[in-house]
Amino acid sequence: MLKKLFGKKEPVKTIQLYSPLTGNAVSLEKVPDPVFSEKMMGDGLAIEPSEGIAVSPVDGEIIQVFPTKHAIGIRAKNGAEILIHIGLETVSLNGEGFEAFVSEGDKVKVGDKLVSFDLEIIKTKAKSTVTPIIITNTDQAMPFEMSATGHVERGTSQVLELTMK
Repeated sequence: MLKKLFGKKEPVKTIQLYSPLTGNAVSLEKVPDPVFSEKMMGDGLAIEPSEGIAVSPVDGEIIQVFPTKHAIGIRAKNGAEILIHIGLETVSLNGEGFEAFVSEGDKVKVGDKLVSFDLEIIKTKAKSTVTPIIITNTDQAMPFEMSATGHVERGTSQVLELTMK
């Protein structure tokens, strides 16, 4: 009994990943960039955003905010490393139209605002607004599939269940 109360807690292995954006969820294979569509950086999904706000898809810690604010890395409580890459070829915007609300080391919960972005600037100055959400350490995860396609809401629509090995 006491061992149950005071013993070591088992680490979290399975988490729910919620949509970081409101928009249309699609498979990575439909992303018009081979780095993402061929899963060179890892597996995941993509969302065509209908509004310019990205929120945390998991409870975790910010491990990277790119200087151009177009991409954010998060480590979930189960060790999954998630990259949210807003738009394609948006690094060339040098931060124009992006505002970050988090910094490296910040703790976040599902739904916490990460970054806002101007969809019109991305539509006119970058290749695409489609936003890949990549599990960059897919090799350490059990196989998974998207659990949502079509319309998703940021912070509330579950898009996949992720179990780490």
